Amino acid sequence: MARIAVRNAFLDAKSKHSDLLVPWCTYTDPEVAHVGLYEHELDDKSIPYDSYIRQLKDVDRCKCEGITKGFVKISCVKDSDSILGATIVAPNAGDLISELSVAIQNGIGVKDIAGVMHSYPTTAEAIRQCCAQFFPKLRTPALNRALEIRMTQVAAAKDS
Repeated sequence: MARIAVRNAFLDAKSKHSDLLVPWCTYTDPEVAHVGLYEHELDDKSIPYDSYIRQLKDVDRCKCEGITKGFVKISCVKDSDSILGATIVAPNAGDLISELSVAIQNGIGVKDIAGVMHSYPTTAEAIRQCCAQFFPKLRTPALNRALEIRMTQVAAAKDS
């Protein structure tokens, strides 16, 4: 809150406390970090949403380090890539949540995050992989049929 007062006083900013996006972290093992709205808050406000989850046990870096528990969960406006909230349960979740805080604060959606190359292998790759789950929602029955036809053509060409 003091940061807002200083920015408003010296930088001619017009920030309000209500605009403040505050990430938090509980330093347990594993850490729990969150930013934005929770699913129960979205439900209470009757805001339709989609949630995407990536389990850490399925992320290559975590497999290498023997991490079997934890996840990245991102909630977006239904049928949109606009992020409403995110939770990370992981070692160093407090460090990882910053990427999603910046995204929410600056209106960066899951499509854009999914398109950013992340260092590999890293635990942060779980965020990109979670965001990439948005893309199958863009598939329509017509697109699925067109892909099916094309795959049949490619398979037939290989056989001849």
